[in-house]
Amino acid sequence: MNFTRKPAALTLAAGLSLTLLSGCSALNEFMGKEESVDYKSTVTGDPLSIPPDLTQANQDARFQSPLSGQGGLSYSQYAQAQEAKPAVGRVQSNVLPEQDGIQVMRDGDLRWLVVDKAAEEIYPHILEFWTNQGFTLHSEDPRAGVMLTDWAENRAKIPDSWIRSLLGSVVDQVFDSGERERFRTRLERVNGKTEIYISHQHMYETPTTDGAAFKWVHGKEDPGLNAVMLARLMVFLGTDLEQAQAQVAQAEATKDDTPALIQVQDDASQRQLVLNEGFDRAWRRVGVGIDSAGFSVEDRDRSTGEYYIRYLDADSGEKIEQPNIIGRLFRARNTAEAQRLRISVSAQGANASVVRVLDENGQVLNTPTAGRIINVLSTNMPQ
Repeated sequence: MNFTRKPAALTLAAGLSLTLLSGCSALNEFMGKEESVDYKSTVTGDPLSIPPDLTQANQDARFQSPLSGQGGLSYSQYAQAQEAKPAVGRVQSNVLPEQDGIQVMRDGDLRWLVVDKAAEEIYPHILEFWTNQGFTLHSEDPRAGVMLTDWAENRAKIPDSWIRSLLGSVVDQVFDSGERERFRTRLERVNGKTEIYISHQHMYETPTTDGAAFKWVHGKEDPGLNAVMLARLMVFLGTDLEQAQAQVAQAEATKDDTPALIQVQDDASQRQLVLNEGFDRAWRRVGVGIDSAGFSVEDRDRSTGEYYIRYLDADSGEKIEQPNIIGRLFRARNTAEAQRLRISVSAQGANASVVRVLDENGQVLNTPTAGRIINVLSTNMPQ
């Protein structure tokens, strides 16, 4: 049997044999009931360097994950390995001391962590967490508290079979799940603590209309996958596995069923979102909506309720083109450039908030571009 790199028929056959990883199955994996996610980045290279003032913290062995270097090890496999170790060894181990100051929170489909440490202390360890999980980092901004991984494939989605077992590592160069994810992590300073949010973008491969080739299209974000990565991060940062398991189970059992209503107002007179919730909840959900939509965030100011973003409106009619070889030689720039804008969240009493788009100077925008941003936000905000 001759294999080639991702032939169309093989990719289609493999794709049809896969079951999509749902939020429920992802959480079941963490609870030890199913197989693990096992990511492998599609980009190779050295991890991004950590800012000089954070390099010492990155060497702290307390934040080394027990899952490091073991690929797709599931929770149940890890628990069995721990049980096989002498009790004295576990007590004396200083690799992963228990950390009590980490909580998992939930509001509808949104989950996040609250850590009793400064963002500056946690940031380098989160960078290390993603490389530990099989990702390379595409970008990171310590000032904004945001990092973005490169696209990666979840190898656990490729079904085990006798062919895969027979060929071993060779098959990893042949079979492809036809799906990719990349994750964004955002840190928020709130009342002396740090809130950690994880979101992701999903793409999958699908045949073109004529069936002659394949193309990548955007898929739906899975809140459960965000939750399982938060759970893994809890363990990496020092939470005992059983304690993390209990917190995740408690969060899943205490889902807030209060509906989050979003009213979109998009006409020439005003382009805004009206939310039936107070500022704290609105700020949180708008932030996650910005992450999920993939907006480039330069900064944010919770005290004024503003996110500072860059946005390139591909639907504005302005010509967007890449420079040709002559232009690149003379460092020509694209015709269109991303605008600096602000997304404002303002309270309207105790139980309502309004979201508007502002220009770089803080003036309210009622342009079609503002309308498109408002609609993208409403689509990506968690319920």
